[in-house]
Amino acid sequence: DRAMTYNVISTGSKGNAVVINDRILIDCGVPLKKLKYVYEGLSIVLLTHKHADHFNKRTIKKLAGDRPTLRFACGKQLVTDVVKCGVKKSNIDVVESGKIYDYKAFKISPFTLYHDVENIGWRIFSGGEKAIYATDTKTLDGITAKDYDLYLIEANYTDEELKQRLIEKHRNGDFAYEDRVPLTHLSKKQADNFIIENGGVNANFVYLHMHGGSIDDCNS
Repeated sequence: DRAMTYNVISTGSKGNAVVINDRILIDCGVPLKKLKYVYEGLSIVLLTHKHADHFNKRTIKKLAGDRPTLRFACGKQLVTDVVKCGVKKSNIDVVESGKIYDYKAFKISPFTLYHDVENIGWRIFSGGEKAIYATDTKTLDGITAKDYDLYLIEANYTDEELKQRLIEKHRNGDFAYEDRVPLTHLSKKQADNFIIENGGVNANFVYLHMHGGSIDDCNS
């Protein structure tokens, strides 16, 4: 079996979309044109939560129309929103955290994350390999992924960076959304600790929600 592949189409506050093995789309927070080279081969879209940079209603509607057999997997909290986008209920797989769902060519398993809205991460099992995807969460406590092959993990900020931005904004009397960032997002240190605790020597590690020194908006 070939190694699990990944394509980070976009990550961060301007939109999130990652494709695994050319057929599994995790998050759909980008315009359709960003998916034009991959969307015809997709088998399923794994949705996480309702924020627009992860859930682009126009793109989901277009995908549902152009790809009538495409499946969408989500927690029950998103079903109404997905249906409003024009996805047929028969094409929606409503999933529960901790359960494994078998699609023959691959398996998926959602798990609970901790954001300011209901949110889930995803485990993917394909060709004997394992991947985990987790963004927009204040913690990964209680979550394990021992010896996975691919880690797609949020590393939204560093403590020093956050401290400096807070000092500057408080000094200037500016609104500081950074006050809430640790309550809604994972730091690079937390991501590093998770990878150190779980990753094997041959694993691929991909940091998501990193923006060259800028902190993602807390509503992402």
